Amino acid sequence: MRVLVTGHRGFTGRYLLAELQAHGHEPVGLTSNLLDETALAAEIAACRPEAVVHLAAVAFVAHGNANDFYRTNLIGTRNLLAALAAANAPLTAVLLVSSGNVYGNTTANPITETTSPNPTNDYAVSKLAMEQMARLWQPHLPILIARPFNTTGVGQPTHYLIPKLVAHFQMRAPEIELGNLDVWRDYSDVRAVVAAYRRLIEHPAVGATVNICSGTTHSVREILALLERLTGHTLTVRTNPALIRANEVTHLCGSNALLKELIGPWRTPPLEETLAWMLQHPLHTQL
Repeated sequence: MRVLVTGHRGFTGRYLLAELQAHGHEPVGLTSNLLDETALAAEIAACRPEAVVHLAAVAFVAHGNANDFYRTNLIGTRNLLAALAAANAPLTAVLLVSSGNVYGNTTANPITETTSPNPTNDYAVSKLAMEQMARLWQPHLPILIARPFNTTGVGQPTHYLIPKLVAHFQMRAPEIELGNLDVWRDYSDVRAVVAAYRRLIEHPAVGATVNICSGTTHSVREILALLERLTGHTLTVRTNPALIRANEVTHLCGSNALLKELIGPWRTPPLEETLAWMLQHPLHTQL
C-alpha cells in the first residue's frame, strides 16, 4: 500500500518508515504543516494514499506551551481528516495515534479500552479531544485509534526519562537529578510498536480503539537497578523538586489483549533487553 505517514522525521516515525518498507509498502512522509490547510490539502490530493498513520504530535508532557498541544494534536488532526475526506483517496485505514496517557490516574489494573479516560495534563486532554473529534469523521473515513503507552528505544531524545538514564550510565556519570522515583510505567520497544501499527493498517478494525502496551510496569527505581546490573556502574540519585510534575500519573499498566485479538500474536521485548540494545549504541544514535 501507499502509506502516508505524518511525523515521519520523529523518533517513532523513522522506525515506522523502515518497518513499512521492509514489508513491501510504499511509505510517503507528509511534508506539509498540519496547520497549513491549503498546502495539506494539495499534498494529500497529489499523494492519494491507501492508508495513513498519523504520528505527528506535540508529545512531550512537560512541553512548556500548553496551547501547542491543542493546535497540533487537535486542530492539526482535524485539518488532516478534512483534507483526507476531501481528497476522496482510496483509503482502507486511517490510524490515529493517541496515547495511554488519556487514562490518567485510574485504579484499573490492567487498563483495558473500556476503562474510562481521566486525563490529568494538557497533553492527555488534547489527545482525548482528538479522539472525540475524530468520531465526527468516522462516517467518511476508515478511522481506528491506537493508544500506545510509553515507547522507548535507540534514538529517542534524552529529555525523555529512559534515554536520559541510559545516557548517564553510558557516560558513567557520578550522579543524576530526577523527580519522583516511585512512578510506574508500561514500556514497549519502539520496534514492536511500529510492527503493531503496520499490522493494524494491514488488517484494520475500523472504528476500534486499541491499547499498545506490554502489560507490565517498571518504576524509575527498578529501571535504575536494571541499568546498574547491565553496566556495573552506580550513580547517586538526587531528587529535584522542580522535576516532579503536578498531577503526576503514578501508575499506568495496560492490557494488550484486544491488540492480540485484532492482529494475532504480538510481544514487545522485556525492558531489560531494550535497555541493553540502547546501551550498545552511541549517544544520540539515529537510524
